[in-house]
Amino acid sequence: MDWEVVFKIANASVLPAWFLLVFFPTHDVTRKVAQSYLYPMLLGLFYLVLMVHSFGGPGGMDSLQSLKVSFGMDAVLMLGWVHYLVFDLFVGAWMVRDAQVNHIAHWKTVPCLLLTLMAGPVGLLIYLIMRWFAVRKYML
Repeated sequence: MDWEVVFKIANASVLPAWFLLVFFPTHDVTRKVAQSYLYPMLLGLFYLVLMVHSFGGPGGMDSLQSLKVSFGMDAVLMLGWVHYLVFDLFVGAWMVRDAQVNHIAHWKTVPCLLLTLMAGPVGLLIYLIMRWFAVRKYML
């Protein structure tokens, strides 16, 4: 399997959803595609296939050294990357929905979305801080 091709396809597959979230957050297409469970389900299925494909290889998750061995395999590295793609997109879609519910201007959310795409936890952190200042309440 050509893992470079798989990597490029996986990356390209999420870009339409991110485009919709950033530029057309309230459009019906965005709601039906990027904010639905469609992307997480399809990418989750792809993740499952990769997980089965890489099962039983050397390494593991019981120590940093074992994890390093695991991520030395292209299939496991791709598995980890798809993990990020799924969760970052899921968080981005949640942020758009949450901002709409809380009447936070979309232009304020866009930098958080871009950060989430590039550095997931940082984008989420900035959004949560911005959200707290905007609505002055904690999410419990």
